Amino acid sequence: MKDQQSIPISKVQRAAKIIKAGAKVSGNYIKHYTKKIADPSLDKGQLHENNAEDIYQSLSELRGSALKVAQMMSMDKNILPQAYQDKFAMAQYSAPPLSYPLVVRTFQKSFGKTPEQMFDTFTQAAVNAASIGQVHQATLGDKKLAVKIQYPGVADAVSSDLKMVKPLAVRLLNMSEVEINHYMEEVEGKLLEETDYILEVQRSQFISQACSHIPDLAFPNYYRDYSSPRVITMDWIEGLHLKEWLQTEPSQESRNKLGQALWDFYHHQVHQLKQVHADPHPGNFIVQPDNKLGIIDFGCVKEIPEDFYQGYFSLIRKNVVMNEEELEDIYYELQFISVKDTEVEKAYFKPFFRKMIQLVGRPFHAEEFDFGDNTYFREIFTLAETISNDKMFKNSRQARGSRHGLYVNRTYFGIYNLLNQLQAKIKITKPAWVT
Repeated sequence: MKDQQSIPISKVQRAAKIIKAGAKVSGNYIKHYTKKIADPSLDKGQLHENNAEDIYQSLSELRGSALKVAQMMSMDKNILPQAYQDKFAMAQYSAPPLSYPLVVRTFQKSFGKTPEQMFDTFTQAAVNAASIGQVHQATLGDKKLAVKIQYPGVADAVSSDLKMVKPLAVRLLNMSEVEINHYMEEVEGKLLEETDYILEVQRSQFISQACSHIPDLAFPNYYRDYSSPRVITMDWIEGLHLKEWLQTEPSQESRNKLGQALWDFYHHQVHQLKQVHADPHPGNFIVQPDNKLGIIDFGCVKEIPEDFYQGYFSLIRKNVVMNEEELEDIYYELQFISVKDTEVEKAYFKPFFRKMIQLVGRPFHAEEFDFGDNTYFREIFTLAETISNDKMFKNSRQARGSRHGLYVNRTYFGIYNLLNQLQAKIKITKPAWVT
């Protein structure tokens, strides 16, 4: 893949890229509907492919929060056509790499030294490149290291990028602007945290140590003397990304083993630490040769407020779904409904949230759960698609759901999707109070 020689840094340069992408999308729609006049049977397959290519091309040149939003959307398989999912998923670990002179410049600003002056060896070519930064391999003595370098200008452009990319997000996600605005502050806060590599190292060390007792997990060591607000140095984790590992056709026993480690890792974070690795995409996990699961990125961590935790996770108790009075209180606490709603609106929205609660909580109601059961996932995607296209939701005067639920929901559905890819059958560890 050809190296990118520069990244647009100024607001004007970045705005020009996003405006250009929007113009291309509009042009694609015009071409599509012109062709459809001549051929009414024409579907939107080619339109989606063209839009996905044009949007990804522009966002990959910008990097940062704009590309990160695309990555997040690719994980939500229920809200985007396949063409967007496939293209935007490249943002997880296959963005065009940044040229080496820009890498050297970042090191000189951070340490006053070049990579060659700090390490015994350092690869000039990036090993992989994602939305916020790219990774190079280095050695120091007998240590093999991964060095993550943040792209120039990413941290300074988060807020302005999100404002500029919002119209594209509204159009692609089929969500109301009210709903987008409700969650934008949460997204912006998390993206700003992801650009703070000092914070990431602190969280990485804390969660790694707190989860070190969980079987079949592996965490790298982090080196603070070789890290900065824009550079992270950690141990190199040998192995394959999940997608690559699955292509080796592992046994069901190995799939279950990895799935169990993944479930137990998230269970401990959510219910014991009240903070969680909230970016469960395949690029953040490495399967080692001994089939241990390596966790390599803690850039996105959601701290779960106690009051939100109590309301949200009380829903996974099966009897709560049957208790109308208790359920009504939780609906208000989690902002699924509000005092501004009419009785008609309340009666309309409640069945959707009841169904959602039942689906999210279903694995918790079993001792073992088979995440290879595709019928379960079809139910989830069908409900999400129904809500996405529902006029009452789209025309709602307010967003539905606490902003804290954005990353918690994303985390759980991300875990469920990974376990489905693994086709894993696992034992469901759960808090004692659930039963």
